[in-house]
Amino acid sequence: MPRSLITNDPAAARGFTKQIDAPLICKPILGGRLPIEEGRALMVATHHVDPHNFDDSIRLTAHYFQETVEKDFEVRLVAVGDQVFGATLHTTSAQAATDWRTDYEHIEYGTITVPDDIATAVRRFLAYYGIVFGSFDFAVTPQGEWVFFENNPAGTWAWVENRTGLPIAAAHADYLQGVTE
Repeated sequence: MPRSLITNDPAAARGFTKQIDAPLICKPILGGRLPIEEGRALMVATHHVDPHNFDDSIRLTAHYFQETVEKDFEVRLVAVGDQVFGATLHTTSAQAATDWRTDYEHIEYGTITVPDDIATAVRRFLAYYGIVFGSFDFAVTPQGEWVFFENNPAGTWAWVENRTGLPIAAAHADYLQGVTE
């Protein structure tokens, strides 16, 4: 996991930047779309921040600061029961590389076999929290290391199946019918 801090304390944010001493991003704490403005839904996207611009306005709301991770590509891993499905997102623009939700036209989708240690960790995560589904977000570094960002316990998954052909709907149906491997 990347080093992260959620705070609305400017001093804590400045201290974190000194500790990290590397590029930072700010992520939304709550996902979803904001009200529609001029016919389009707005959202808070992950964005790069300059710690030199930190001021007392940080006090206005909680901020989710995180060290920037060098990515070769990202993975949306969908877990249904004991099954895991890995979809790759290779971005072809700087905007999509920072937050792929902001530039869908510059994403190339594919599939990946989830490494055994990652699949085991995801299953343990689900068991620990007593849930059977999750949409997990990972980055894969140029060195091949998987970096965990978050689990979206109500995350979307149909777009993964639509773009990759992974049988996620069938896994849901099997789970709901009590069919196990």
